[in-house]
Amino acid sequence: LYPRDATAILLTELDGLQVEVDVNKKRVGEICKQNGARNITTASEPEKRLKMWKGRKAAFAAAGNMSPDYYVQDGVIPRTKMANVLQEIESLSHKSGYQIANVFHAGDGNLHPLILFDNSIEGALEEVEEVAGEILKICVEVGGSLSGEHGIGSDKKCFMPLMFDEIDLETMQWIRSVFNPKGLANPEKIFPTPRTCGESAMVQKIKEFEGVEVF
Repeated sequence: LYPRDATAILLTELDGLQVEVDVNKKRVGEICKQNGARNITTASEPEKRLKMWKGRKAAFAAAGNMSPDYYVQDGVIPRTKMANVLQEIESLSHKSGYQIANVFHAGDGNLHPLILFDNSIEGALEEVEEVAGEILKICVEVGGSLSGEHGIGSDKKCFMPLMFDEIDLETMQWIRSVFNPKGLANPEKIFPTPRTCGESAMVQKIKEFEGVEVF
């Protein structure tokens, strides 16, 4: 169903009244051709649509056939910056020597670059983590965010200062400590501070939050 030699594949869904869909389908086709699309396939039947989406949903598994391991990143950017960011990621791929397969939700600018590598090679994971960090920096520089849909967790805490200053981070940690005074909720997923990455902003004692009710 998908051409194996395609550099990129874009799935576009349209809905609405039939007359509206017909007009928009023609418009989408024209835009795609103007931007270098060599082939346009339409799927009106449910079975064909499911088959096309099956290919998209199997993208991560397919990447597993290309490399022993892959590192998945999650960032979000303005949709207007999509083409530029993909070019920057491609340049980063050439510079680093690691192949990067871009799987993303174009409609909302949510990127999932898959950095292909072999974890059995000493130092490869550390190098890939650096590449992943560069991708996050690109996302922030174009007006995006560190996470599109999977949160910060423990993996991205070192990059929080790219978006927030020390006062912001301290304030968020203080608010968190009101609802989580003993640090039992997600203890490994802490706010960093510019002093030391991963160092939790000092959890204030409850008595220091005068007038604040603890839940």
